[in-house]
Amino acid sequence: MLIRVGYEIVLSFPQPTAVVLMLRIHPSRASSIREPEQLTIEPDSPLSTYSDSFGNRCDRTFVTTGRLTIHNTAVVEDTGQPELRNWNAAQLDVQDLPDDALVFLLASRYCEVDSELKDLAGRLFNATAPGWTRVQSICNFVFQHLQFDYQKARSNRTALNTFNERTGVCRDYTHLAITLCRCMNIPARYCTGYLGDIGIPRSENPMDFSAWFEAYLGGAWHVFDPRNNVPRVGRILMARGRDAADVALTTTFGISQLECFRVWTDEVDS
Repeated sequence: MLIRVGYEIVLSFPQPTAVVLMLRIHPSRASSIREPEQLTIEPDSPLSTYSDSFGNRCDRTFVTTGRLTIHNTAVVEDTGQPELRNWNAAQLDVQDLPDDALVFLLASRYCEVDSELKDLAGRLFNATAPGWTRVQSICNFVFQHLQFDYQKARSNRTALNTFNERTGVCRDYTHLAITLCRCMNIPARYCTGYLGDIGIPRSENPMDFSAWFEAYLGGAWHVFDPRNNVPRVGRILMARGRDAADVALTTTFGISQLECFRVWTDEVDS
């Protein structure tokens, strides 16, 4: 299956501003890209690319006063099959985890492992079988506990806020599930990228980037999605980190205003 992905984002700036963009397909998907990304910004400004500490591809630029239009498109090959579940993937003891997984057990800006959620996680999940079953139980709880509501989205909602308010969008579902996993000593990292309505009824909501997470089980990272809570087709990773703070699509070092935001993910007719 071929999937065309892309976006158009328009920002306005009252003064010259430095900007960091995290809007590329993740390097781990490079071998599946069939038409290269064509990231452009208008007015044209020099872009310099670097990899951050999590291996995400980032672009830096410096924009002048006025409107900035960011546009990108690419075609990516996908299996066309729903994601596999590995119920035999085991939970490793902390002493057996690789060094680079340990950071994904710690508290982060939106994931308060050192909070009342730790006791809650123990009460809810100590009796579950460790490994894939436990992580799926966490996803089931989050999916059932929260109500999805775009109108109640906000950028400063933490996992504890989400649990108490019982509402949110995909990033909130993901933060709560990540936190509960970490409370149970399961490394979990935040992911963002494209996830279109392929193989399911098309949503009435405008297309957006999606959030999910990966849990470290059985010596590998595996995808879990507490917002949808079913295997999906056509998930395309853009960035990973401890939580949403590490994978901001745009970071502006000054005042900016979002004027336009469009995302597309469409199966290409063969």
